[in-house]
Amino acid sequence: MTRIGALWFWVLACIVGVAPPSRAAESLPTLTVAAASDLQFALGEIASAFERAIGSAVKVSFGASGSFVAQITAGAPFDLFFSADEAIPQHLIEAGLAVPESFHRYATGRLVLWVPEGSPIDVAREGMKSLLHPSVRRIALASPIHAPYGKAAVAALQSSGFYDRLQPRLVFGENVAQAAQFVQSGNAEIGLLSLSHATAAPMKARGRFWLIPAEAAFPLHQAVVLLKRSGHPALSQSLIDFTRGEEGKAILERYGFTIPSEAK
Repeated sequence: MTRIGALWFWVLACIVGVAPPSRAAESLPTLTVAAASDLQFALGEIASAFERAIGSAVKVSFGASGSFVAQITAGAPFDLFFSADEAIPQHLIEAGLAVPESFHRYATGRLVLWVPEGSPIDVAREGMKSLLHPSVRRIALASPIHAPYGKAAVAALQSSGFYDRLQPRLVFGENVAQAAQFVQSGNAEIGLLSLSHATAAPMKARGRFWLIPAEAAFPLHQAVVLLKRSGHPALSQSLIDFTRGEEGKAILERYGFTIPSEAK
């Protein structure tokens, strides 16, 4: 490119408000996000769509919502926190660690019973009684200590009246994603998992599921909050707004999440 050509490029860039790609990429920060494990696939798509639209990278760490509280309290450098339980972001707000105005309930999750292809269990017909099938030696679920889906799974077992009987067979993953790995790998015959995992391509093609009635477990209302330690509050709020926009909501719904009426 000649000096005159380069000069005109910069003039045009200033006029239309667009910087050269290399300089733009250098100037855009990377958002660091803590997110519940049930968002493994949905938020992955949302982050990719946001990156294409905005140009800023998004780095997401997935885990049990409860486990992130200790990390955030200890000063972990997250910009945003997408929780599987709206009470946890509220707790962070009360502790002075999150921005109250940023709180947004983005979805409600659901629990399922999932079995791999080849299982003799007809979950669609048996429902919760599937857990009593003779082939079931281990039942995978997330830890109720740290994971909202684990708490909901225990509530569903108690509601069915099977909890005491089945307690010796329960195997706990650190989060719902690890519980899904247990049943996928054969380390458990059945799992109480998130609908978002069951409808994702890796599991949808390898098993069958039954949707646990909402009244059998407490609702999994999920919320996101901007953390006060964020060095990029405006950009972080843009990701929240993108998630609550039409494209973000469509992705969440495709993975089985229900969008709360106030978010529509």
